[in-house]
Amino acid sequence: MLQRADGAGGARAGAGPIVKPGVVAARVYSGGRWITDTTVERAGEWAQKPGHVVWIGLYEPTAELLRTIQQEFQLHDLAIEDASRGHQRPKIEQYGDTLFIVARTAQMVDGRIAFGETHVFLGHGYLISVRHGPSTSYAAVRDRAEACPGAFARGENYILYAILDFIVDNYMPVIEMIEDEVDALEERVVNSLLTGNEVERLYQLRRDLLRLRNAVVPLVDVCRRLEHSEVMPIEAALQPLFRDVTDHVRRVQEAIDAQREVLAFTYEASVMAGQAEQTAVSRRLAAWAAILAVPTAVAGIYGMNFKFMPELEWEYGYHATILVIVTACATLYWRFKRNGWL
Repeated sequence: MLQRADGAGGARAGAGPIVKPGVVAARVYSGGRWITDTTVERAGEWAQKPGHVVWIGLYEPTAELLRTIQQEFQLHDLAIEDASRGHQRPKIEQYGDTLFIVARTAQMVDGRIAFGETHVFLGHGYLISVRHGPSTSYAAVRDRAEACPGAFARGENYILYAILDFIVDNYMPVIEMIEDEVDALEERVVNSLLTGNEVERLYQLRRDLLRLRNAVVPLVDVCRRLEHSEVMPIEAALQPLFRDVTDHVRRVQEAIDAQREVLAFTYEASVMAGQAEQTAVSRRLAAWAAILAVPTAVAGIYGMNFKFMPELEWEYGYHATILVIVTACATLYWRFKRNGWL
C-alpha cells in the first residue's frame, strides 16, 4: 500500500514536518498532467503504458520496499545495493536501459553543513528518487513541474533535470550563509585578534567547504554526460537544460573555492597578527628587563660585603648612585620608546 508522509514536507533536521521513511509520493502523469496516484505494486504497469510517466519519491526506504521497487522496474542488484546503503560518491552509471545517479544534498543545520543524498533511477516511463539523511523535500519541484504541463510533458528526463537543478540551487543558500560568517571573521581579524573559538570555527568552515566541494565537483561530470547523451539518449531540446545545470555547478564550485581562499587568508592573517602581538610583548618585556637590569646591577655591586669600595663612605655617595640609576633608566626608556619597543 502507498504510505503517505505527513505533510510530504522536507526532511530538514530540526525544522519543518518530520517525514516518515517509506513512500512520500507515487504519481502517474500523462501529457505533463497528474492523472492519479498509484501504489508501488502497480507502478510498473503504469510505466509501460505509452505516454505515461511514473514518478515515485522515497525517503530512507526499507530493504523490503526497495526489493519491491526492483521487481517492478527490473532494477540492477548493484544499483539497489547502493541505494540501500547510502554514503555514495556523486556519480552516474548505466545498467541496461536504466540510469542510476547519485547526488549529494546540503543544508545548514545549527551552523554546520548537513549532507544528505539523493539516488535517482531513470528509465523509460519512470523516475524513482530515493532520499537519505537531511534533505529538502522535492514536493516543491513536483508542484512547479505540475504547474507547467508543457515542460513536464517532456517526460522523465525533464523530471531528472528539475531535481538536479533543485539540488544545485540549494547549494547557494548554504554558501551565502557561510560567506556572511566568513566576512564577519575577516572583519574581526583586521580589527583584533581572533579568539580560540573563532579559530576553531575557521577550521570547521574550511572542513565543511571541502566536503561541500567534494559533493559538488562530481556533478559537473554527471551533467556533462547527460548533456552529451553519453549514457543514454536525451531529447535534444533538453540538452541545454543540463548544460545550464552544469554552469550552475561550476559557479557553485567557484564560490566555494573563493570562500576557501578567503578563509585561508583570514587564518594566515590571524596567525600573523598573533605572531606580531607576541613579538610586541616580547619586545616590551625585553625593554623593561634591560631597564630593571641597571638598578639591579648597581644594587648587586654595592650589596657586596667589601670594606674598601669606591665612594662607600662619601657623604653624597647615595645621592650620586640614585642619580646615576635614574639617569641610566630614563635614557634606556627614552631609547626604547623612540624605537617602538615601549
